[in-house]
Amino acid sequence: METGDLVELEVTDVAHGGVFVARLEGRVVFVADAIPGERVRARLSDTRKKSFWRAETVEVLTASPHRRTHVWAAADVTTAPEQRPGGADFGHIDLPYQRELKLHVFRDALERIGKVDVPVTMQEAVPIVDASGAVVAKESPDATQWRTRVSLHVDEDGRIGPFAARSHRVIEVDDLPLATPALARAAAGLRGQLPGCVDLVQPADGRVRIIPRPDSAAPPAPEVIVEHAGGRDFRVDAGGFWQVHRLAAHSLTTIVAEELGAAAPVDPDAAHLDLYGGVGLFAATLGGLGGPATRVTSVESDPRATEHAGENLAEWVGARAVTARVDRFVRQLAAESSPAERERLSRGVVLLDPPRAGAGREVVEGILALAPAAVVYVACDPVALARDLGTFRDGGYHCRRPVRAVDLFPHSHHVEAVAVLTP
Repeated sequence: METGDLVELEVTDVAHGGVFVARLEGRVVFVADAIPGERVRARLSDTRKKSFWRAETVEVLTASPHRRTHVWAAADVTTAPEQRPGGADFGHIDLPYQRELKLHVFRDALERIGKVDVPVTMQEAVPIVDASGAVVAKESPDATQWRTRVSLHVDEDGRIGPFAARSHRVIEVDDLPLATPALARAAAGLRGQLPGCVDLVQPADGRVRIIPRPDSAAPPAPEVIVEHAGGRDFRVDAGGFWQVHRLAAHSLTTIVAEELGAAAPVDPDAAHLDLYGGVGLFAATLGGLGGPATRVTSVESDPRATEHAGENLAEWVGARAVTARVDRFVRQLAAESSPAERERLSRGVVLLDPPRAGAGREVVEGILALAPAAVVYVACDPVALARDLGTFRDGGYHCRRPVRAVDLFPHSHHVEAVAVLTP
């Protein structure tokens, strides 16, 4: 068989990456836009590898009871696969079952890749409540309209839109249902952009910023905006990193605080680390738990983010922000700390929020060499987390509480999680 051939497949499982598992003549086929239990007609899209092939659903022959009309009409199975935009690969599945599938992928990664035996829970975004306990913001009933940041692409012909799934071909779309309404309206009005990208950002003040990033020009001077989380303001570049779900920063800081409160109270006189610290969101969480004298160091490789972190952490006299690669910083800290510094680190919390690839063995072993009282791992990829938790386990650190996964990317396969490890 060759790429482009049509085949009928029995879908048996879900795999990491937003694809589903079938078999064809003994070979694994990862098929998009399906659901376990379905029989589909699919077009083979990649037959180069001997170990597995890829395919795209073109017709559902026997539908799962969990199938629904796609939340994004442009990405529905009735659209030709090459014209479906990426970014909502679970949008054809009812929401509770999406979360079951994500939980299954998470547990499988921990057990099979990390060899870690730890329970995992799954929840939706944490609502924001006011002082009286009234809910002022929560997930929408259908879990749409949550993205406050969108990056669209512009091709040589001036077309503006997301890439087609698993490609670099721009697809013009009529709507962006996962984006906030203001962001979707701004995207619909875009015209005359140069080839490259254009970012749309809606920060806490509600006003949409449009940031062109053409291939042919230097990036624009950054505008500084203010975001809110945990009752605090955070300065951040409009084009810099901030969580994309409107409730994500609140959800993650709330969960980190709850988990540390239950597992390892923050000693203000200890030395705490916030690795991959960005603009200081989690360093502020640690400072809030420890009080005004908390010693916390935020480590981030982006100098602009570090500059903002220094400003955002100004209320803590023991806080500092360092521009450095995390692997080098941790290695140097382990090698050069004085006995007094090592003792403070041994009573401290190391929080890490690495990119999708995870922290990796070198960073994890560097953290182990510091022997902190607790490690808080904020993860955006279950496989990377599983690998790193396996390394922590080999170094004597274990999760004694369930890993808490939180669905901050509804209608996609992505998921965030918080794990707390102690020696």
